[in-house]
Parts: sequence; structure tokens; C-alpha cells
Amino acid sequence: MKFSEQWLREWVNPSITTEQLESLLSLAGLEVDGIEKAAGEFTGVIVGEIVNAEPHPNADKLQVCTVNNGIELTQVVCGASNARAGLKTAFAQVGAVLPGDFKIKKAKLRQVESFGMLCAEDELGISDDHGGIMELPADAPVGADLREYLNLNDAIIEVDLTPNRSDCLSVAGLAREVGVLTQTPVVEKEVAAAPITSDLTFAVSLQNPDACPRYLGRVISGVNTQAKTPLWMVERLRRSGVRAIDPIVDVTNYVLMELGQPMHAFDLAKLSGGIQVRLATQDESLQLLDGSEVKLNADTLVIADQEKALAMAGIMGGEQSKVSDSTQDIFLECAYFDPISIAGRARSYGLHTDSSHRYERGVDFNLQAKAMEYATNLLLEIVGGQAGPVVEAVEASALPVRNDVILRPERLNQMLAMEMPADKVEDILTRLGLQLSIEANGAWRAKVPSYRFDISIEPDLIEEVARVYGYDNLPVKSPTMALGIEAKPEAIKPVRLVRQSLISRGYQEAITFSFIEPNLSALFDPENTPVALANPISAELSVMRTTLLAGLAKTVQYNQNRQQSRVRLFEVGQCFIQQNDEIAQDPMLAVIATGSRQPEGWTGKTESIDFFDLKGDLEALLDDAGILNDCQFEPAEHSALHPGQTAKIVRAGETVGYIGALHPQVQKELSLKGSVFAFEIKLSAVQAGKVAHFQQLSKYPEVRRDLAFIVDESTPVAHMMAAAKDCAGEWLQELRLFDVYQGKGVEEQRKSVALGLTWQHASRTLNDEEINSLVDQIVCTLQDRFGASLRS
Repeated sequence: MKFSEQWLREWVNPSITTEQLESLLSLAGLEVDGIEKAAGEFTGVIVGEIVNAEPHPNADKLQVCTVNNGIELTQVVCGASNARAGLKTAFAQVGAVLPGDFKIKKAKLRQVESFGMLCAEDELGISDDHGGIMELPADAPVGADLREYLNLNDAIIEVDLTPNRSDCLSVAGLAREVGVLTQTPVVEKEVAAAPITSDLTFAVSLQNPDACPRYLGRVISGVNTQAKTPLWMVERLRRSGVRAIDPIVDVTNYVLMELGQPMHAFDLAKLSGGIQVRLATQDESLQLLDGSEVKLNADTLVIADQEKALAMAGIMGGEQSKVSDSTQDIFLECAYFDPISIAGRARSYGLHTDSSHRYERGVDFNLQAKAMEYATNLLLEIVGGQAGPVVEAVEASALPVRNDVILRPERLNQMLAMEMPADKVEDILTRLGLQLSIEANGAWRAKVPSYRFDISIEPDLIEEVARVYGYDNLPVKSPTMALGIEAKPEAIKPVRLVRQSLISRGYQEAITFSFIEPNLSALFDPENTPVALANPISAELSVMRTTLLAGLAKTVQYNQNRQQSRVRLFEVGQCFIQQNDEIAQDPMLAVIATGSRQPEGWTGKTESIDFFDLKGDLEALLDDAGILNDCQFEPAEHSALHPGQTAKIVRAGETVGYIGALHPQVQKELSLKGSVFAFEIKLSAVQAGKVAHFQQLSKYPEVRRDLAFIVDESTPVAHMMAAAKDCAGEWLQELRLFDVYQGKGVEEQRKSVALGLTWQHASRTLNDEEINSLVDQIVCTLQDRFGASLRS
């Protein structure tokens, strides 16, 4: 927002310089983007009057003007098309210095002498207008210094406000802020009720009071649209970055800039019936003031009459009902709109206006009556006319409610790291416009003014106290807290070690999106319905993943499409599964591999990875955690894995994961080449291990027995080993499978399974009778349970 420093100082005039004012505002959170002068540096420029203007005898586009400087008549050659007799304009006399250190000297143009220069606004650094020489009001005093006459010894300050400080989007709001920061009284604008000299009214109704709980309207008849906007108003608007258009529009813009209340005026003759504040019908047409025509959405609030939409509420008026040179009667409106009903609407149509900028952030809902009277008085003074009574439609229950906010001294002192005196706090809050009362416990109860949309909770008040007191005045303290060192459970393996283990085995970590396309989710996990995103970034990423394998498989596809045949990836992340009214988010570990077993090299032939390579990597992870012997691999089925090449991982009776080859249908859908193997397991199962403990090595010899059994080829070896371990007793040190054989010497549909068992006692040597007893027990158990027989 831009504003004139002179205008601000009419409201509040602290004894500080412009530079100090800039620093004060910036430190208080109202960042000043820049300061520029209201005009360039020039001297010797006065108000001159063209007495006579005749064509140049030797040039078609030049005129020879006789200019009155208040003392004498001076001849000036001018090329401006608007130079004419009777015009008062800016006259730079001989000896004047214009911006850029341009000195005016006596000159001769086409054999005609010229004693000075008639200036355009851009030549004086006032604006960018170079369409002709300046046109000053007819009552401008001839010979007066132009800089003093236009009050050009002024600064234009541009403030970049945060969205929560909508109360400062006006000169009045900034004046309140400066008054608080400098402890200077603010001269409030006294607005008298405009004289009512007409009984003309225009009906108003609210069809959507939640979006517009208050709407005021007034008829002003017999206005003179040919009147000129006063120079002082034009200048203030210019210095606020607003171009003067016509006196009626200029008055509404002036009230907007000074008080912060957007307003609009309609041509009464172009309205029918009464005003309706309603939602637009879908695709309702409206031609805006900028000439564009829009098709309105059904959620857009409009100002309408009985026949048509007149304006987009809080954004921009319509072309059909605008005030023109032929307007005689106007309907002046002023309203409060709920910020939510306006927010985003302007942007959806590619618009951004001063009104929408304020309404989206919040306008004082008690300001409308004052703004209406102020604008009416200005209009009556400038364009004349007779004002009718104000018609107000209001839904009091829909107006915002400012709840009282409690501020506790102890909380304030804790947040500011200092003891703030109570009288200082009360002074700051009172100057901010809050009404205070003291609670029984010593806390302050603050009644928030209607223009402060940003104060609703205790931290807001603490921030206000700190801001006004001065952030640079607060003490610098480092937070202190007694932090005890938390013991880390040794049995839990950190995730970083899980990652390091896989990286050391040749895998690379991948990080995929937590959301995938619905078809991919159905392909990998049809049993679980994925959670759909309310606002997905694309149709291909519209549901939350229920398995990590989907993202990893797509990554393999991406790599294979770029001639990477050997891919070994892992990912640690969460999956999201809907369970009744909650979403379970379990950390998972997934690994996928395809291509050759070893990187390409000269040491041997290339062999493709198989199921047991991946199973070995998983067993290594489980073994690192010390839980390999607690886990079993059992045949299973999984929708994304190959039937017959899938196993579930079971620990303590709970299925914690699956391992296997990708299902052929999955590979076909993703156009994956070669065999692809993968496993997915709960991360907690890989992390939750056992604490290592010391055990003294036995000095007594080991005893080993190798047993080869003939069993049915469908018999799971893991079950045999588990049964043998149960029978082997407490002295068993190792049970190892060292051979599985099918072929010559073994019947068809049978296999030979060779187990190596090692025993050792901690305090004595084991004898043959003890070992033989255990071996016999193992043989009998395997024979009874699996039909196993010793191979001869």
C-alpha cells in the first residue's frame, strides 16, 4: 500500500523524520518497501497562465505562447497540443533547474525566441504523464511557486503488509499504528451526518446474509457529473497509486484509501426494482468495468437488481450500471462481506482489485455507516445534489463476534523472557484500542475492537505487546532445559543400520511417492481399498499407497526403460491402510531386485538372481538383529507374487512379511523384463532383535553327527530342522543343512536331506551314549512326523 506522508501527518504527527518513521514501521512488522519523493528535484517553476497562443510562423507543430508569470508577460515557444489561451500550467522560467540538473536558458526555436518552458508532469518527476503540459485549476494563483502550491515537498511511502494486518490498509489504520508506536495522539476524522434533503430511497434485500450481513445504500439525486475533482484529492489519490477518473469514482476511492472501506456508486436510472445481494446463477453473464465479460460461477456473490447482476460483490462493478457523464442520480452503496465469501473469487476470474484485496483480509464491520456519511458529505461538496436517507439491511446474528481474550501476566513474562510491568502492558494494550478489565487471578481481559481481525487468542496479545514494546528492546536469552540422556534400547536396531546393511549388500535406497495411481494399487494389493486424496496433484497420483512394492516396481520399470538391466533397490516408508474409521500407518521395509547376481566382470559367467539370493539378503538382516532362528519361511499366496514362488515370514505366530517372485501378470502389466524378486516386511520385525550377551567358550571338544534322510519331495526342510532342534537337547550348538539331493540312488518324488548337528558341553566331555541317545530320538521323531528314513 502507498500513502502520502503529509496525509498521514494530518491524522498523527509525531516528532520524527521520514527515515525514522520508515524504521519504526518496519521494526513493528509493517515492512516499508520503499520511499520516493512526490516530485523530482526542481526549482524556479511557478504557476503561469497562457494569455495568448498563436501558431509558430516557421513550424507546424509549435505555438508561440504569451505567458503571464504574475509580474510580466513572457514569450515561450511550446510544442504541446493542449497549450491554449486561458490555461494555467507549470512554467519553468529562465534560470529554473528541472530534474536531472536540466537548466532552463533563453533559446531560439526556428528563429523565434523562447524565454522559459511550459512543463508536462513527467518533466517535473510528478508522474509518467507526457501527453501534454500540466493543466492546473482555474483558481491557481499565477506566480505561485508550483512546489508549494501542490505541496510537493512530500514523501510517498510504500508498505508491504502481511495478510493478517488488514486494519492497516488505510491512512486511518496506519495512523492508529503510528500513534501507538510513538505515543502520539491520533486526530480522528470527525464525520457529521450528511443533511437529508430528499426522501428518495431504493429497496435493499439480503438473500445471502451469511456472506453479506450488512449492506447500506443511499440515493443522491441531481448530481453534476461535469464537476472537477479537487486538485488536493487528485494529488492524494495519485500519491496513493490511484488514478483520478471522475469525481464520483474519485470520492469512493478516496474514502477507501483514507478509511479502508470499499464503496461503489451505481447510476440509479439503470437500476430496476431493488437491490438484491445474492449468489450468481451458474454461467450468469456480467460485463465488468474493465470491459471484460465473465461467466459467473454459482459460488460468486453478486449485487443485482430485479433483472440482472450489477457487480461482483466486493470485487468490481459492472459496465451496464456505471456512472457516466449523463448520470443525474446515483445509488451509493457500502457493505460488509464475510472474508471467506470473497477469498479466492477474484483470482478465479483473473482479477485483483483494491476492494477484493481488503475484503479478502477483513474490513471493519462497524465502519460502513461512518464511511457512508463521509462519502456523502464529500459528494455533496463536489458534485452537489440532494441526499436521501440511508437504507440499511443487516443480519445481526451473521456479523462477526469478537470474543474477549485473556492475557496472563506469568505467560507474558515467560514468552518475553522478562518481567514486563503491569502498567506498561496496560498502556500498550489500551493504546492499541483494546478495552481492559482485571480478572480475579490478576489476568487481563481484553475486548478486541472490530477492526482487529488478527487478535483472537492469548499469543496474539503477547505478540502485540512485544511488537509495540520493541523487539530490539527484549532481552536476548537462550532457552534452558534440563535434558537427561535417554537410554536407547539395545535390542532395537536403528533404521540407519538397516539401511547400511542393505547398501553394503549392493542395494540402493529409493524414495517414491506416498501416493500412486488407483490401477497400480489394485494390481499390487486388491484386498485393501486405498485412501483417496481429496486434492490430488494428478490423476496418476490420487490414492495413498498400501504397499511399497508398487512404487519400487515402477522404479524398476523406469530403470529398465533406460537400459539398466541390473536393479537392486530398497525403500523404508509408511503404508496407509484404512481400518474402520482410522488409517493405520505402519513403517515397512521393501526390497526389489532383478538382473544378474553379480555386477558384470571378467571373473566368471553372468548368472541371474534367484529366489534364494533375495532370501539370503533378508536372512542376513534378520541375523544381524539376532532373530533369524525365531523366524520361519512358509509357503503362502500373495496377489502381487508368483504362485509357488512365494513365502510368508512368520515370527512368534504373526505374519510380518512376504517374499517371492513378482506375479507374471504384474510383470506383464508393467512390461518388466526378466525375473523380478521382492520382499516386504514390517520394519519393526527387522529392528526388534535381541541383546547380545557374553557366553564363555567351552574348552571341551565338540561332537558332530551327520544324518541323511530320505523324505517325500514336498516335505518342508524347515519343519524337519525345527523338529530335530526340539529333540537335540540343550547341548546342541549348531544345526546345519548341508545337502539336498534328488537323482540317481533316490526314488522318484523323494529327496535326500542331509543335516549336520554339533553338540558341546560347557563343563565336560560328552560321551557316545549321550549323543547316540539324542540321535536316536531325532531319527524316531522325523520318522514318525515326516515318514523319513535314514539314507544308507
